[in-house]
Amino acid sequence: MIDLALLRENPDLFKASQEARGASVGLVDEILAADTARRSAITAYEDARAEQKSFSSQIATAAKEDKPALIAQGKEKSARVKALQAESDEATFAFESLVSKLPNLIIEGIPSGGEENFVTLKTVGKPRDFGPDGFEPLDHLEIGEKLGAIDTQRGTKVSGARFHYLTGFGAKLEMALLNLARDVAEGAGFSPTITPTLVKPEVMRGTGFLGEHADEVYRLEADDLFLVGTSEVPLAGYHMDEILDLEDGPLRYAGISSCYRREAGSYGKDTRGIIRVHQFQKVEMFSYVQVEQAEAEHDRMLALQEKMLQLCELPYRVIDTAAGDLGDSAARKYDCEAWVPTQGTYRELTSTSNCTTFQARRLQIRERRNGATRPVATLNGTMANTRWLVPILENHQQADGSVTVPQALRPYLGGMVAQGPEGPRFER
Repeated sequence: MIDLALLRENPDLFKASQEARGASVGLVDEILAADTARRSAITAYEDARAEQKSFSSQIATAAKEDKPALIAQGKEKSARVKALQAESDEATFAFESLVSKLPNLIIEGIPSGGEENFVTLKTVGKPRDFGPDGFEPLDHLEIGEKLGAIDTQRGTKVSGARFHYLTGFGAKLEMALLNLARDVAEGAGFSPTITPTLVKPEVMRGTGFLGEHADEVYRLEADDLFLVGTSEVPLAGYHMDEILDLEDGPLRYAGISSCYRREAGSYGKDTRGIIRVHQFQKVEMFSYVQVEQAEAEHDRMLALQEKMLQLCELPYRVIDTAAGDLGDSAARKYDCEAWVPTQGTYRELTSTSNCTTFQARRLQIRERRNGATRPVATLNGTMANTRWLVPILENHQQADGSVTVPQALRPYLGGMVAQGPEGPRFER
């Protein structure tokens, strides 16, 4: 939900945001017209109801001979009130249906356009040249199969396309990665939180995931619940309908969960391996902050994501995502993309989004400030997920078929320095 007062005062701001997103500019005028109609209908209903109440008191004190005529008039007024209430409800529904389609107002300065119009903010590390090592790099799936770490064939047999098993080294490597991410997040003040992976419609809707990407969400119709694609959703719902105390600083959580995505619209894309799958594990940062602190918190989350990439010894770049590639709730989003040698390009590993007050307004999450309440800002950011195994396996593969374990992950693997076809190698 956007700030309606700001929309009424400065509609051109929202029109510029819509234009940058490549979305409907006319929607802004439609919402304003619906808002005017709604407020007019509510006023007419409330005036009629007040008149009806006043008239009812007149009937109570009227002379006996005058009451039949007054009662008849009262019935007419009651019918009018019911009709105006129906008109008010209809106008309110029409307004809410329209305003729910309006995405968050973007932050000034982000790039306009679609997916390809991002701006590269920095590039860190140099992609590995495998020439001096004397071998052509294998892709992550071939490495994983040779090491007994990834099994997509049985994943497909049991659950269908885009499902997989992580076995042996693969399972241990993922757990090590997630535990490192949890520790880094906790060290930065994010409280570890294992979240539900099923949420009610109002929570999914409140976070903005039932907009244009609703077809990517799994729904359990019999229970009217949704499987989450990120723990951002249950973490956003954690303080729904609450007034928070942020005087001592942000509330920060590190969500740990399985995640589920239908990947609708991605037919034929990244079908090999575990880059784009229906189920994966993830550690997700989530913050509730005062509005004035939101951009600083966004930078802080991005720095933590870069720290994780550096700990995993991966070359990467940071991009400022273009407006047309933002989700409905994001006002700005940074992506960190790691180098994938066999694809010869960078692929997204993390995103961090500043959702300003968009989610908080929908979920009624406020703080008390100067004797009044106001919406808080919410932000989210990936710390690690299953996809990270792709660049870790590919960038750290060796000519003998082994994979070197990044230094930061070794304590989580009992001191393992590498995994080869013959088994693990440990520090001496």
